[in-house]
Amino acid sequence: MITPDAETLVRDHTIYSCVMGSRAFGLATGDTDRRGVFLAPTPLFWRFDKPPTHVEGPAPEQFSWELERFCELALRANPNVLECLHSPLVERADAVGHELLSLRGAFLSRLAHRTFVRYALGQRKKLEADVRQYGAPRWKHAMHLLRLLASGRDLLRTGELTIEVGEAREDLLAVKRGEVPWPEVERRMARLAEEIDASTPASPLPPEPDRARVEDFLVRTRRASASLPDKG
Repeated sequence: MITPDAETLVRDHTIYSCVMGSRAFGLATGDTDRRGVFLAPTPLFWRFDKPPTHVEGPAPEQFSWELERFCELALRANPNVLECLHSPLVERADAVGHELLSLRGAFLSRLAHRTFVRYALGQRKKLEADVRQYGAPRWKHAMHLLRLLASGRDLLRTGELTIEVGEAREDLLAVKRGEVPWPEVERRMARLAEEIDASTPASPLPPEPDRARVEDFLVRTRRASASLPDKG
């Protein structure tokens, strides 16, 4: 259960929030997933009990990261966090949030090859376990795995992360409806994984993210927060 302190952090200190999930991908269903970043006031870090690195809620399907944790994950090319930075459905961004968005390119690197493929492999194993146990995968998860692989491939090919599926929408929704046989879905997954591997050596992305640029932003933001009046 969310604590009052955590709820206050999300309510009063969110610097960036967006809609994710099917709505952001262009695969809209009835769900609305919200993701955000909050900036815990610097004086909170001077205590023994540190502020949380993430908060679930307070609204249903809402999840937020503290800024430093968010930056750490983005520098590691965490697929979920990178996609959060590139959502076309931004609901809130203050001055710090806009600066974070301006740093999107600094987080991108060829590390995405490893993280996207590793995440996809883990998800594929779960789908294969479902097939063995129930005779079919969870088709919605299969659809999103294909979407993620295509997004990772295009990122490595172009240097830009686009999460809207565009012309692939109908093909993906057919997978979700279970209209595409599992062997064909497996074939598509394998092909996309091969294309990710092939795209990496000549990728326009740098080998590593611009950690120094991100750290400069984080330090300046923490210093500015420390100078604000203490509201208790």
